[in-house]
Amino acid sequence: MAVAEKAKALKAQGRDIISFSIGVPNFLPGEHVYAAAHQALDRDSGNYGSNRGPDGLLDAFLAHFKRNGFDGFERKNLCVGVGAKHVIFNVMYAILEEGDELILPAPYWTSHIDIARILGADIKVAYCGSEQDYKLTAAQLDSLISPRTKLLVLNNPGNPTGMVYTEAEIRALGDVLSKHPHVWILSDDIYNQMIFDGLGWHHLLKTHPHLRDRVILLDSLSKTYGMPGWRVGVAAAPVELAQALVTLNSNHITNLPEVVCAAAIAALTGPQDIPQKMAGEFMAKRDEVMATFARIQGLSCPRPQGAFYAFPDVSFAFGKRHGAATIADDVDFCNALLDAKGVACVPGSAFGEPKALRISYTCKAQELTEGLKRFEEFCSELH
Repeated sequence: MAVAEKAKALKAQGRDIISFSIGVPNFLPGEHVYAAAHQALDRDSGNYGSNRGPDGLLDAFLAHFKRNGFDGFERKNLCVGVGAKHVIFNVMYAILEEGDELILPAPYWTSHIDIARILGADIKVAYCGSEQDYKLTAAQLDSLISPRTKLLVLNNPGNPTGMVYTEAEIRALGDVLSKHPHVWILSDDIYNQMIFDGLGWHHLLKTHPHLRDRVILLDSLSKTYGMPGWRVGVAAAPVELAQALVTLNSNHITNLPEVVCAAAIAALTGPQDIPQKMAGEFMAKRDEVMATFARIQGLSCPRPQGAFYAFPDVSFAFGKRHGAATIADDVDFCNALLDAKGVACVPGSAFGEPKALRISYTCKAQELTEGLKRFEEFCSELH
């Protein structure tokens, strides 16, 4: 966010800035979503809504989960929230006591670790470097679980890396978790509709259905439907935990606004052509990013197969200079890149990997091409 704010300030000063920094999909939902919102405004009840979520929205999410291959959930298993972050907070609040252990693979999404810190969890970070494609291994997980471990957070596809677990990798993690029945699993799946190369999306509940009584599915509308500002997230969980989330909602937010729920229902139940189209466009942009990276000597980047991020290791630049700027770390790299070329990226240290940086490639096609050109020029000018 600091880089994004600096980029915004430079742009306000008249600089030509290309931002690869913010993780928004940069497309809008279909007209049917806006039509549903307008209709909801016209027939606004003025009343409080359900703490769990209105039946129409719960049913739309149940149908969404069924499309993804998850049968057997009912309304009583669900609870909505003001975006995925709110749901994550409620889930961790419901599960964790101060001092409980939480296992978090790094690179991690910043909210995962921030919320765990707020709640006083004892965080065990599992470092997953580029040499293992930024993915948690079964051996790592097995070595970290202790009698005090309460929760594993697994983000697939991953932010900030764009990496996607294979079926074999998910199965191996499930085998480990099967041996430790005291460990809950928060499965952050919000990029599940953005998977490339025909890889497919593999999940613990498909490889190990018996884990259902301790797996929480997390999803949202933000990325799939181009609706980050609408703030709609959902958890599918065992009944008792879902009820705890409802209780928290009743004291945090009461309910989601009617107009937001109507838009969400329309997105989930209406035509799915826009999400499908955007996944194809993001894959093409991924290919352009990786083609640029392949020309930069010293830079390495595991090939992302989902979401809309790339997470290159830029440690080859540490100890070098660009003009008068010395690059000692990822923050120096991003600042020098922004100052010299007007390209904004996020330092990897924000995500627990200080050798890398995150590129979000959802900008317009011409901006992406120009930004990558500047990025390549910057790297070629290091000395």
